[in-house]
Amino acid sequence: MSQEQLRPVRVGLLGIGTVGGGTFTVLQRNQAEIRRRAGRGIEVAMVADLNTDLAKQVVGDAAQIVADARAVIANPDIDVVVELIGGYGIAKALVLEAIAAGKHVVTANKALLAVHGTEIFAAARDKGVMVAFEAAVAGGIPIIKSLREGLTANQIQWVAGIINGTTNFILSEMRDKGLDFDVVLKEAQRLGYAEADPTFDIEGVDAAHKATLMSAIAFGIPVQFDKAHVEGITKLSATDIRYAEQLGYRIKLLGIARRQAAGIELRTHPTLVPMRRLIANVEGAMNAVMVQGDAVGTTMYYGKGAGAEPTASAVIADLVDIARQLEAAPASRVPALAFQPDELSPLPILPIDEVVTSFYLRLRVADQAGVLARITSILAEQGISIDAVLQREADEVSGEGGNQTDLIILTHETKEGAMNTALAGMQALPTVLAPIVKLRKEELA
Repeated sequence: MSQEQLRPVRVGLLGIGTVGGGTFTVLQRNQAEIRRRAGRGIEVAMVADLNTDLAKQVVGDAAQIVADARAVIANPDIDVVVELIGGYGIAKALVLEAIAAGKHVVTANKALLAVHGTEIFAAARDKGVMVAFEAAVAGGIPIIKSLREGLTANQIQWVAGIINGTTNFILSEMRDKGLDFDVVLKEAQRLGYAEADPTFDIEGVDAAHKATLMSAIAFGIPVQFDKAHVEGITKLSATDIRYAEQLGYRIKLLGIARRQAAGIELRTHPTLVPMRRLIANVEGAMNAVMVQGDAVGTTMYYGKGAGAEPTASAVIADLVDIARQLEAAPASRVPALAFQPDELSPLPILPIDEVVTSFYLRLRVADQAGVLARITSILAEQGISIDAVLQREADEVSGEGGNQTDLIILTHETKEGAMNTALAGMQALPTVLAPIVKLRKEELA
């Protein structure tokens, strides 16, 4: 069949908010270019949104507008349903209903796929339809495509990413202005970088959802968000950001997935990264992902992780992929998680106590002889060696006078469990005057 004979792919949008509006706008603006790439037209035929007045403002008479998403799913002329509602609730039901109706699905919903992806991908496989989700991770950066196809020759060794723009903006502001978290969060909310309820962002959940999806594609494992280790940035202080700088590091919230012989590390937490790494210099609301492959070495992907048109760019890329593969037999299509479904690995997700990394420790201690010797002795008992030590008088940071001091210790690699045992011993010392700050450090070499 020639390109002229192929009918356009008809799309139903569920949700016409920021991303839905951006998707419609970019499709309209670039329709000729998209047709040249896809080999057929792609048109939004239906839009479902409870706010039909808003939908009318965005799409005018170019598409049928309904308030009921199920009317889109029931329409036999709709080929692809684009789910842009978000969350775990109605979005899950609608995605599964669309699949059951034989519709292909495009979604930007990382939370849904990270938690329920195994069920959704299995349902799609049974019905012979595609589920595409480039927009679910890092907005406009084509990281899913890169992991799934561009790096397919490689055994991926690790993936590490700044994949939440809100937290990266907050950390950049804390570093630039020397302000603590609470102050910067309020400013981020005022500027629109943070939601009124920023919990998923600042507690690391959003980044962990995205890291979960990347881990599945990188290593050929099922999505397992429930086994991820998740920490946010709410307890991070400007003091530690400043000390990290003095030691040559920046603190970033990273989603990390790493292959080990015993299993897969899957963790999201504030991380010290050497300033000389490109990713350490990613500022503001930008995203970046580093991937280490055995053949290609280190690659990095940088760009806008959110916004109407950057995210729309990823949604439309998925629509083009579906348009290109629409007539292909299901077995000939690129698998959703890169690996053939019956070839997924049983490698477990490692508990955080089994993860090996290096650490930054900050201890507020009494300024007296023998304190450092006792602390290093406790570390040595757990086989933990010290890479660097920085000592600062407490009055430099808190105005509390010269009878206290901050000890900042960088360690070499050790198991988290051993570090936690050492921390308990150090915290029990009468000369340790405040809760010890522990942050992980990654060289990303």
